[in-house]
Amino acid sequence: MNYDVVVVGGGPSGATAAEDLARSGHTVALIDRDGRIKPCGGAIPPRLIRDFDLPDDQLVAKITTARMISPTGRRVDIPIENGFVGMVDREHFDEFLRVRAEKTGAVRHTGTYLRIDRDDAGTHVVFRDKATGEERALACKLVIGADGARSNIARTEVKDGDHIPYVIAYHEIIASPGPRGDYDPARCDVIYDGAISPDFYGWVFPHGKSASVGMGSMVKGVDLKLATAALRKNAGLDDCETIRREGAPIPLKPLDKWDNGRDVVLAGDAAGVVAPSSGEGIYYAMVGGRVAATAAAATLSSGRAKDLQLARKLFMREHKSVFKILGAMQNAYYRSDERRERFVTLCHDIDVQRLTFEAYMNKELVKARPLAHIKIGIKNLAHLAGIISATRA
Repeated sequence: MNYDVVVVGGGPSGATAAEDLARSGHTVALIDRDGRIKPCGGAIPPRLIRDFDLPDDQLVAKITTARMISPTGRRVDIPIENGFVGMVDREHFDEFLRVRAEKTGAVRHTGTYLRIDRDDAGTHVVFRDKATGEERALACKLVIGADGARSNIARTEVKDGDHIPYVIAYHEIIASPGPRGDYDPARCDVIYDGAISPDFYGWVFPHGKSASVGMGSMVKGVDLKLATAALRKNAGLDDCETIRREGAPIPLKPLDKWDNGRDVVLAGDAAGVVAPSSGEGIYYAMVGGRVAATAAAATLSSGRAKDLQLARKLFMREHKSVFKILGAMQNAYYRSDERRERFVTLCHDIDVQRLTFEAYMNKELVKARPLAHIKIGIKNLAHLAGIISATRA
């Protein structure tokens, strides 16, 4: 069979792309490795639930408070007004998305991507079939590379596809005992402490009957497992059963180019669409899959390979400003404990809390309260200049 599109990678991005294309009547194959689970806190905003029609039974927890913890142990609790942040467990969430794509018409293959071959007959995606151990080739017109950070498809097919900064993330999924110690199953904790991560943050995120405890760092030599053990101890979770351990790179900057100008377009982590500062990736991965599917459909319809550029253009049109601001925030506040202390202090401001969560929940920069923006801007500059004490709200 000659497919319209072969999608490589069955995470949220690839599964979304496959479902969208199959739903619009295209022939699609989805290749995914078996048993791969990405380390992820699992937080998703209400907009994802709306835009991607996520059923309530996929939410393992509903979070109503976020807690920011500074290097000195200062705690700032931010209530989530008029809603909640949903939590998913990637082991089950990703498979749900793959099954939904399959039910829509995508043909699933389990195996490991090897390469793309081209000849007079067209483009062929070669993979090693898990069931037989043999190489197989799927003929297609276009390929969507959704094979994650340090993507093999990006590295071999897209200019500068292997030049992307990333954080190494590690977490442990543990059995959650319910409220105990400093752990609250209705609250997400984000720990900004150089003793845990010198350049990023740690987290304790409830998942209902389990919890995700982890951290990330770009600094070589950081002991990820030791830092995670400290997080568990500080939260009173050090004696809980460990269900599984996972580690992987998380990209921190979208690539400048997402396609090869011929027959390949990237999506999700392969394109670098993880939000700076927060490290949020699920929503942006699914949007990345959707715009990749849109670009592929446009290319199939028009016959113009340049229409593959639509993927990046559509994504950046809506999210470029958010990524730019979050990148500036990370560069400004994550460089030292003194700066991290100031960042948590800034989060004490009620306008910061409201605007931050309005933007997070709806994935838009909020422009409704210009005076609040001005106030936040002045406070931000004052903190960075050291005019305001790091211990003052």
